[in-house]
Amino acid sequence: MGVELLRVENVVECRVVERLNRFVVLVERNGLEKAHINNTGSLRGVLVEGRRGYCIPRRGGKTRYRLIAIECPGYREAALIDTWLQMRGFEISVENNYLPWLRGCKVAKRNPRTGSSLLDYLLECNGQEVYAEIKSATLRLPGDKASYPEPASPRGRRHVEELTRLALRGTRALLVFIAGIPGAKGFRINEEADPLLPELLENAVRAGVMVKALSMTYNSGNNAVILADPDLAIDP
Repeated sequence: MGVELLRVENVVECRVVERLNRFVVLVERNGLEKAHINNTGSLRGVLVEGRRGYCIPRRGGKTRYRLIAIECPGYREAALIDTWLQMRGFEISVENNYLPWLRGCKVAKRNPRTGSSLLDYLLECNGQEVYAEIKSATLRLPGDKASYPEPASPRGRRHVEELTRLALRGTRALLVFIAGIPGAKGFRINEEADPLLPELLENAVRAGVMVKALSMTYNSGNNAVILADPDLAIDP
């Protein structure tokens, strides 16, 4: 069943119509409405016309709603596409020791700068600093494997290289993939989209970067973000 991480307030159902650009989706909710989307991945196989979506009201900006999750036919839970909720879920998981590979850790700082990059977190783990970067994986591959990236991500490559440099200097570094799709049975890199990334990851692991994956979904029954699997298997 997983662990409930947080409840989302004021959720309303909508229907996906089409993606207008990277940040805006047209949805149907008592007529056509524009909804903000903060996940810039292509969301192939998830953001599908006619599927039920879950939106929350948005204050300010040019859109009335924010699209946070989308149903996946054949699965009880919905795909959690909202990167802010994924990040908040990760923070709660760390704070409550839900992740066996981060026990005794806490979030010390958000968006620390290192080199030419801004990473997502600086963690404090048993007196040691750990720089962490989070990536959202919402692509479903055969075998129910969640995957990243979609499409190629120069920014993602830069972050992996920065984590590698940190590890080579003796600083602990962590890369986490959050599988947002329900029913994920594992994770693997989408080398078809970015052929350069697998080698960069191999170099990172050799340098000492810890690479982990977890599964996080959305339960529409109680409007909750769920930690479905705290230690998702990663394909070599």
